[in-house]
Amino acid sequence: MNYRKGRPKKRVNCPKTREKNQNLPILILLQNLKGVEIKADLFYLPLTFLLLLGLVACGARYPIAEQAKDSDSSPQESNLTFFDVTLEQADEVGKPLWKVRAKKARYTQDKLGEAENPIGELYQDGKPVYEIQAERADIEQDGQRLFLKGKIVATDPKNGIVLKGNELEWLPQEDLLIVRKQINGTHKRLKASAQEARVKTREQRIEFSGSVVASSVDPQMQMRTENLIWQIPEEILISESTIEIDRYNNNQITDRGKGDAAEINLKSQIATIKKNAQLNLLDPPTQIASKSMTWDMKAETVKTNSTLSVVQTAENVTVTANRGEMKIANKIVNLTGNVNAIGQRGQTLKSNQLSWYLDKKLLEAQGNVFYTQIDPPINFTGGTAIGNLQTEDIVVKSGESGDRVVTEIIPQDVGTSN
Repeated sequence: MNYRKGRPKKRVNCPKTREKNQNLPILILLQNLKGVEIKADLFYLPLTFLLLLGLVACGARYPIAEQAKDSDSSPQESNLTFFDVTLEQADEVGKPLWKVRAKKARYTQDKLGEAENPIGELYQDGKPVYEIQAERADIEQDGQRLFLKGKIVATDPKNGIVLKGNELEWLPQEDLLIVRKQINGTHKRLKASAQEARVKTREQRIEFSGSVVASSVDPQMQMRTENLIWQIPEEILISESTIEIDRYNNNQITDRGKGDAAEINLKSQIATIKKNAQLNLLDPPTQIASKSMTWDMKAETVKTNSTLSVVQTAENVTVTANRGEMKIANKIVNLTGNVNAIGQRGQTLKSNQLSWYLDKKLLEAQGNVFYTQIDPPINFTGGTAIGNLQTEDIVVKSGESGDRVVTEIIPQDVGTSN
């Protein structure tokens, strides 16, 4: 059997001399035998040597065993099967970056294929930040990244987050863990599914992307969007794309929010919906729309300081104002500034302030009240007003200033013969 001297691919720190001398003939054998199975209880094989297939002695260099040029072998013929293998990688100062162990694996061209039950740890600053495991996986590594393909489970022991997917990529220099393809993430506060999850380990932030569906227990809600950022320590969710939020009570949808962006604080249970914000209540069917709004799910209130419109679909009544607040549990809407309520037959009630009791179908207006209806044509001006706009049963009164109520009856067009 002929060997040629070759330059080592990488220098490796050797174990004790006794171990070095034991490993040398075994490695030479691995490079020249085909389809050899090696059990851990028979041989001690540091995986660093096996993956590099290079030999460096402590204090002296040994030649690398190499097949002669005329030996003919295909990649399949050079596959090796290992038992109880360990894959390790450290940075330039010796701190670990990752460590993966497998009961059994096939090695081909810098890849551990069909690794059975691999488990391991991903490290940052020498400390484990994620634990990984799989039933079966292909493992690739090049010193800068670790790549696993298979049914992967990654667990954050500090925050209790579990990410499941079919691909995992660890880029320690970027503090970035990527889990791809049919992602499922679980935590005591949140569950999420997506196409990809990008974890910034130092910032403790996860960005889900691609058909994201996230659910929380407290408050009980579900979110659907294309991109969702989870700031883990702050318990804040951020979406800069269109998002829909369903609020549940006893597993039944009660409210549904929507907007082009949103920020949700799971701790305070407050959602700020931005850009074309909209909230729909199912009982009674009511829609609130504004540029932005604050939705307090715990207090069951919705507030906005922007121009808003409130539509009561059953009564076909629309009210607009400069700002407003709704008490969801009490089903009361309070509006302020340029309030204008419009009924389906064109009757209107304008005022400075308005309280709308949705259950009672009752409006209470205050300040510069002006009521008008078309049939019969009539106008009222006063300080306050109360009544049902849909049935045109409105009572206008003078205000505290003592101003009189002014009634204006608009006559019908003259010229109609009897």
